[in-house]
Amino acid sequence: MHPCLIPSHDESRGPSFNRGAERRRSSILSRPRASHDESRGPSFNRGAERRRSSILSRPRERSTFTECHAAPRQVLSRPRLSGTMSGVGHLPLGLLLLAQAVLGAATTRFQDVLSQGSTSPVTSYKKLQGWSSDQNKWNEKLYPFWEEGDPRWKDCWKGGRVTAKLDSDSPALVGSNVTFAVTLQFPRCQTEDNDGNIVYRRNCTRDSPASTDQQFYVYNWTEWTDDCGWENCSRNHSHDVFPDGRPFPHHPGWRRRNFVYVFHTFGQYYQTTGRSSAKFSVNTANITLGEHGMAVSIYRRGHSGFVPIARAKTVYSVTDKIPVFVSMFQKHDRNISDSIFIKDSPITFDVKIHDPSYYLNNSAISYKWNFGDGSGLFVASGSSTSHTYTLQGNFTLNLTVQAIIPVPCKPVTPTAPPPTSAVTTGPSSDSDSSPTVESVEDNPDGGCHIFRNGYYGSSIDVVEGILEVNIIQMTSIQMTESQAENSLVDFVVTCQGSLPTDVCTVVSDPTCQVSKSMVCDPIVVTDECLLTIRRAFEEPGTYCINITLGDDTSQALASALISVNGGASSGTTEGVFIFLGLLAVFATIGAFVLYKRYKQYKPIERSAEQTEKPEGFTAYFSSFKAIFFPNSTERNPLLKSKPGIV
Repeated sequence: MHPCLIPSHDESRGPSFNRGAERRRSSILSRPRASHDESRGPSFNRGAERRRSSILSRPRERSTFTECHAAPRQVLSRPRLSGTMSGVGHLPLGLLLLAQAVLGAATTRFQDVLSQGSTSPVTSYKKLQGWSSDQNKWNEKLYPFWEEGDPRWKDCWKGGRVTAKLDSDSPALVGSNVTFAVTLQFPRCQTEDNDGNIVYRRNCTRDSPASTDQQFYVYNWTEWTDDCGWENCSRNHSHDVFPDGRPFPHHPGWRRRNFVYVFHTFGQYYQTTGRSSAKFSVNTANITLGEHGMAVSIYRRGHSGFVPIARAKTVYSVTDKIPVFVSMFQKHDRNISDSIFIKDSPITFDVKIHDPSYYLNNSAISYKWNFGDGSGLFVASGSSTSHTYTLQGNFTLNLTVQAIIPVPCKPVTPTAPPPTSAVTTGPSSDSDSSPTVESVEDNPDGGCHIFRNGYYGSSIDVVEGILEVNIIQMTSIQMTESQAENSLVDFVVTCQGSLPTDVCTVVSDPTCQVSKSMVCDPIVVTDECLLTIRRAFEEPGTYCINITLGDDTSQALASALISVNGGASSGTTEGVFIFLGLLAVFATIGAFVLYKRYKQYKPIERSAEQTEKPEGFTAYFSSFKAIFFPNSTERNPLLKSKPGIV
C-alpha cells in the first residue's frame, strides 16, 4: 500500500487506532524498495533514488489523511500492494505533469519582453490591423532578453551606448492614423553610411566633411553578407526572421536594414526592419479613448543572432474631440502671447486643426464663434476670421468646430421603439454615459456620416492702446561749421489712442530693408500725444526712417524717406559751384573779345564765276559763322568802295 493511503492520525478512532496506524506506516516505509537494480542501469537507479527521496521528504499533517488526499476511506480494505508496485504506478504521471508545468512557465512571450516590467492593464481589446497578440512566443535564443541593469548592456555596442528617441503626432482623432517615429542616436562621431553600415569619423566636426582615410567601420554589415553570399549562407539566412519566426520582407533595399524594431501597445505588437530610424502609422479606429503607452525594443544584427541595443517608450492619446488651436494676431499688439489686445483694432483669429493624417480632408467643416462681447454667434466656413472689440474689459472667446465625415452608409434595419420607461427617465448629467445618445450624435443621418466636434476657449483682455502714429513735420537744424559734426533733423510726431511711454527710431537704407542704426528712449507725455524727436545723421544721403511709439501693451509705427545734406560740408560745396559758374562766364567773355579782334572780313559781293561752293569742314564752319555772325550785322562796310567789291 502507498504510504499516502495509510491514515496516520484520527482523534475519533481513539489512541489504539492511531498507534496501530503508525506501526503499519512504519512497517511499509521500512520495507526494501526498488531503489537500486543493477540490471536496470545507472540512469534507472538514479531516478528511483530521487523518487524515493521525494516521497520520504514529504511533510505529514495532522489530518485524517496525508497531503496526497487521493484515496477515500474504503481503500483501506483493499489488498495490500508492494512498495515497488506503488512507486512505479504513481510517480511517472506526476513527473509528466511537473515537467509540463515547468516547460509552460519557461516559455517567453512577447508580453514578458516588451512590457518592460509593467503588465498592460488591457485584458480584452480589438485587433489592430497588421498587429499580433503579445501572447505569441518570443524566440529568446535568437533575440535575447536582458533586464535593466544587466551588465551585458555595456557591451552591446562598440564605442558606447546607443539611445533611442520615440515620438508620436498624437493626440489623434479616433478613426485617424497616429504616426510614431523612432530615431537611434549613436555614440559621438558614429554615423550611418549609404549602405547602412556604421562608421566612425576621426575629425567629426560639423563643418568639415570626413574623407575616406579619416573614417573606419564600426559595423560593416555589407562585408558580412558579401562574405557569406547572403542567400547561399544557411547561417545568416536562418537568422533573417523576426522574434515570432516570420521571415523578413524582401522589399528593395532590405539588405541594408540591419535593425529590428518591435513595437508594443494595447496588448499587441508590430515588428519591422529598418536603418537608424523607423516610422510607421496605426489606425485608431479599434483603440479605446484615452492615453496609452507605446514601447519599442531595438535589436541590431550580429554574427550568431540579434543583439538588443536600446529601448524607448512614449505616451499617446486617442480622443473623439477634434484637436483645435486658435492663434490670434493684432496689428499694433506688442506681445501676442499675453492675450491682451487693443480696443478698436481688428483681431485676426486663425484656427489650426491637428490632423496630420489628413483624416478630415473630405469633411465639411464649420466654425461657430462666440466672441463674448454680446455681438452674438457667428458661423463661418473658413478657418480664419476677424473681430473688433469696441469696449474695454475681459471677454471669453468660445469656438465650436464641427466636422461631417463621410463614411460608407450602413444598411437600414428596423428598430423597435424605445420602452416607455426610457422616455420618462430624466436626462443624464453625463452625456457620454449613454451609448444611445453617443451613437445618435455621431451618426445623426443613419450611418452615412460621422459628426465630430472640437472646442476651444480663451480669455481675452481688451485695453486702450496706441492705434496710429503720424510724422507731420521734418526740419533740418542749421548749425555753424565749428559746431556741426553731424546733421540734425527734428521730427514732429502725433499719435492716436493711449499715451506712449517710449520711442524708437530706426534708420535704414532707402529700401527700408537694411538697418543702419536704432535708438530707443523713454518719454513722458502727460496731456496730448504730440512730441518732437531729434536725430543725428553722420553722412549726407537718403534714408528710411521708422519711428515707433509704444506702451506696455501696444505699439504703432510711422515711416518716411528723408534726404539729408551735410552740415559743414554743404557750404563748401556751394562755394565751389559759385566759383565754377563765375569762371565759366569770364571765359566766355574773353573768347568773344578775341574773336572780334582777329576775325577776317570777306568780300560782300562777288561775281558768279568767282563764287565757289565750299566743301567738307569749311562748309559746316561757314554755316556756323553765318548763323552767329550774319553779313547784315556789319555796321560800317568800309571796304565797299575797294576795287572788285560790288
